[in-house]
Amino acid sequence: METDGSLLDFLGDWVWFIAAAAFAILELVVPGVLFIWIAAAAIVVGVLTLLLAPPLLVQLATFAVLSVVFVWASRRYLTRNPPESDHPTLNQRGAGYIGQVFAVEQEIRDGRGKLRVGDSLWLAQGPDAPAGARVKVVGADGSTLIVELAD
Repeated sequence: METDGSLLDFLGDWVWFIAAAAFAILELVVPGVLFIWIAAAAIVVGVLTLLLAPPLLVQLATFAVLSVVFVWASRRYLTRNPPESDHPTLNQRGAGYIGQVFAVEQEIRDGRGKLRVGDSLWLAQGPDAPAGARVKVVGADGSTLIVELAD
């Protein structure tokens, strides 16, 4: 291999594996299930380069096509098979109260009132109820708990 002293010539066929490592590290720093597939495309091109030594333009085109295909396939798969969480309501605090019974802190009048939940007050929406009445949370809409009178 003739060299003109460029970095690409110095790295040779290993440039794709170095790029794959860089994309994998980028996935760790900026997670989003995107860069890992671009890293996989770089590994495939690196293996093809070691085995077949295609011209640089073919390597770049193969990398571009494989990157798009891998990212598209992963998005399609994850859309159809979303990962299950062991805490599905982690960022939906109100949803965690569904099914629980609380006392009305400030009467529910015209469908609006407040509940005491632990050491905080939550907006409540539901049938009119006097302060002290027991209500059951049946839903959540943002920071408002949807309630009905408890049996």
